Amino acid sequence: MPTVLSTKKLALNQKELLLNSGIGFAEYDAIEIEFLNFDLPKQTIHNAIFTSKNSLKALTSKQIDITNCFCVGEKTAIMAKQMGYNVLETTAYAHDLANIIIQNYPDREFQFFCGHSRLDELPEMLQQQNIALKEIKVYKTTLNIQQFRSDYDGILFYSPSGVKSYTSKNTIDSIAFCIGDTTASEAKKHTTSIVTPGTPGIENLIAVVAKTFRKDLKHQQ
Repeated sequence: MPTVLSTKKLALNQKELLLNSGIGFAEYDAIEIEFLNFDLPKQTIHNAIFTSKNSLKALTSKQIDITNCFCVGEKTAIMAKQMGYNVLETTAYAHDLANIIIQNYPDREFQFFCGHSRLDELPEMLQQQNIALKEIKVYKTTLNIQQFRSDYDGILFYSPSGVKSYTSKNTIDSIAFCIGDTTASEAKKHTTSIVTPGTPGIENLIAVVAKTFRKDLKHQQ
């Protein structure tokens, strides 16, 4: 039975997807999230950008009036809708969202709710086009560094920070299954054996893991 290590603790249905595919797994949280106290620049936020569910989770204890949301990731958009926000645009990647904003909303002012180690791509793209952007840092990411002595057939990564955390004490000697291109770019610093799903998402990543090991099993038969 192939065995993988997930650098994020999975939901029950996600664990079942792996087990039903005949794949054993271990799991841990390679990163930890700490929510920060923050002040809002204004009472009503007309255009808010969210690139992760963590940014939305940081708002759950606050009453914030948000007119429109611009989201990266389907799960992020779903959570925003569940919180009662109007989601105007959703993309799989930050650079795609930046391009949509540049093309269709260049005259608007945006509030970017993000973590302290957020990637530069989206804000830089908007700032280069002189689009008004205010960053509000609402959470902090810390690395939960652990060393593993078991040999896994694959490692599942969900963020560049997760890759950095794992590789602080471990090498990637098997397949790096990366949730998206940004995570894969970080993994490329440590391995050339990388697999990503066509569309980012945990379930899509698990489906790629299952497909990869099905092929390996067929080759062995």
